[in-house]
Amino acid sequence: MDPPPLRRSPLARAPATAALQAHGLHVLEAMEFKMPVASEWEEGSEVLVNTSSCQPFCRRSAAHDKEELFQNVLTQVAEQFSRAFKINELKTEVTNRLAMLEKRVELEGMKVVEIEKCRNDIKKLREEMASRNNSNFLEGNKKLTPRRDVPSYPKYMLSQQTIDALKKPAFDVWLWEANEMLSCLEHMYHDLGLVRDFNINPITLKRWLLCIHDNYKSNPFHNFRHCFCVTQMMYSMICLCSLQERCTQVDVLILMTAAVCHDLDHPGFNNTYQVNARTDLAVRYNDISPLENHHCAVAFQIFSQPDCNIFSTFDPESFKQIRQGTITLILATDMARHGEILDSFKQKVDNFDYTDEEHSTCLKMVLIKCCDISNEVRPMEVAEPWVDCLLEEYFMQSDREKAEGLPVAPFMDREKVTKPTAQIGFIKFVLIPMFETVMKLFPQIEETMVQPLRESRDRYEELKQIDDAMNEVQKMKSENLTMGGKKK
Repeated sequence: MDPPPLRRSPLARAPATAALQAHGLHVLEAMEFKMPVASEWEEGSEVLVNTSSCQPFCRRSAAHDKEELFQNVLTQVAEQFSRAFKINELKTEVTNRLAMLEKRVELEGMKVVEIEKCRNDIKKLREEMASRNNSNFLEGNKKLTPRRDVPSYPKYMLSQQTIDALKKPAFDVWLWEANEMLSCLEHMYHDLGLVRDFNINPITLKRWLLCIHDNYKSNPFHNFRHCFCVTQMMYSMICLCSLQERCTQVDVLILMTAAVCHDLDHPGFNNTYQVNARTDLAVRYNDISPLENHHCAVAFQIFSQPDCNIFSTFDPESFKQIRQGTITLILATDMARHGEILDSFKQKVDNFDYTDEEHSTCLKMVLIKCCDISNEVRPMEVAEPWVDCLLEEYFMQSDREKAEGLPVAPFMDREKVTKPTAQIGFIKFVLIPMFETVMKLFPQIEETMVQPLRESRDRYEELKQIDDAMNEVQKMKSENLTMGGKKK
């Protein structure tokens, strides 16, 4: 005979379900509560039977069994509640910890932002101090410390092709790394006989050139490459004009050294800015050529270091002559004095006397001026990048002047100037007149220096005509669009 069907005791289910519902849970399954499944119990008999195996158990009264079963169910329900409460507590703890971690991450993120902002503020403050106070003096003369060991820049072995090209105004100054430019400068001093004639220690020459390199700032234009560019042009003019046959070796030494030192520690903002912004340089030099005076001061600070003093073999009187000559030439590079210096040279050029000290000094002043602004003498592919560099530096200054409420020169304003407009006037009214005056004394420069200037002027005038035509077309299009809009 088959055993009767199994039934769960309603007494076992009702109290548990009621207890769970009292705590907001609808059924035992919500707490994953299950009755034992190993055996199913038959209700209403004095004998309890395991229907899965049909083995008899000890007799108990039905009431006692129900009570025991009820207690077991309650115990299991209590355990499930306890576990549920522990899970809730754990969830709460995890949630709190996550909230704390999120807050920490947020705070750390804010710290990073604040630190970065602080760094940027410090950087801007340093740049401001550098531009206003020309920080080479403020940095404890850190850069002026010479290299006491044998200079470590690798000696670049100049090919004969490079040696020949160095003597020409068309030399491409963009092809060389810093150590190669240093080697070229070193070669110039040797090739001109300056090392031999003045008994300059070759190691001292190396240390001096390295210190010079370290004291040019990384400006877009007024940087060490510009220093090399000006000095190479001076070297080419000395060779092209046979100046060693007309001038003394002391004059040649002064010309070369002034060219090397002429823009030392240039801050990237011109004299007009220095004066208008009342910088320390302007105050120190009473608004009189503050930058050029600063370049001279830095140059002779370097010379005051024994390991960098290429003039150490000179007696005091000769050194005084070298110092005065170098200062005179560097001060002559202030464009505010351009008219004065050129007019003086024009008065002397027709009856020039190389033995006259005043004539000789005036010639040297004009020569360094020519070299300082000689970029347009070079081929277009060499000259044009310099225009971009100069405009970038101009725009940096005009942006700062606008921010500080200072006057802005139109030729520096990014909203008003273009390459052709920037160059045409400068070439026509500054460069060509000066080089043509020098050409009266040295006719050999016409082909290699004056003619390239004329060609550059013509090229920029053509570019300006193209720009004007395009602007006119754009203007007409805008007017047509405006008229069309009004008709609608």
